[in-house]
This record gives sequence, C-alpha cells and structure tokens, in this order.
Amino acid sequence: MATITLTVNRVKHTVALEHDKVKLSDVLRDQLELTGVKVGCGVGKCGSCTVILNGKAVTSCNLPATRADGAEVQTIEGLSDGFALHPVQEAFIETGAIQCGFCTPGLVMRTVALLNQTPAPTAQQVKDALEGHLCRCTGYEAILEAVRVSQEKLSRV
Repeated sequence: MATITLTVNRVKHTVALEHDKVKLSDVLRDQLELTGVKVGCGVGKCGSCTVILNGKAVTSCNLPATRADGAEVQTIEGLSDGFALHPVQEAFIETGAIQCGFCTPGLVMRTVALLNQTPAPTAQQVKDALEGHLCRCTGYEAILEAVRVSQEKLSRV
C-alpha cells in the first residue's frame, strides 16, 4: 500500500492508496469526497473529470494517483471563495452553458486553466482546448459563449 501527499484546493492531504493503479479521480471523489469531479467515460475521453494539476488541465480518471504525489490540485469545489462564484462559473450560468451539469465542472476547470495560461485566446485556441469535452445537453455554442464572457469578466478583475 502506497501513500501520497497532495494539496487539493489549498489543503494538504496524505492519502493511502490500496494499489498503484488507483486513479486521481477515485482519490478525489471517494477519499476526499470532492464529488464535483465527475467520471463519465473512465478513459479520459469525455473531459468530465478534468481538474487542474500544477496549473494544467488534466483528465483525472486516467491519471494514476501516484503521479499527483506532491502536486497542487484544484477542483471545481476550490474555485469559489465560499461566498462568490468564480467569474468562469458565473459566465457559464449567465450564458446558459449549463443544462444537466454533468460535464460542467470539467468544462469550467478546462476554461479556468486555459484563461490562466492564455488570457486572450483565439477562437481556435478555445476550440482546441475544449475539443476533448463531450456535452450532450447544452450544445457547444453556449459553451463557447461562456468562455468568451469568462474572458471579459477576468479581464476586469
């Protein structure tokens, strides 16, 4: 049994792993009870499980938890300050880019990572960043609009 230490949403955790094949999404959901991390496909193809690991968006359902040892992880639960939503969360709500909500945490986290790295992305950069995300409810135009509104909101902060 292995043990890893990681900082999740600014809180340090030491977690015991049953085996070295435990996925980061399992640690986040099952051990740390951060259920905003959704697992859709389980193989990293739908984007629902996206979190930010050391500043980069990653799919957590296909990432061995051992690779997060010593890492900084941010989940959807860590975006708001406890009182106000993050500007990206606000933009997704305002533009109607949320329907059932299953894919939303992953899309929001991917958008946050993109805008942290590239504050003024081109339309093609946005499409490329969100390419691996599947959404069956919203339609992608509302999501692209949410990213544009997010960009505007963050430029005012």
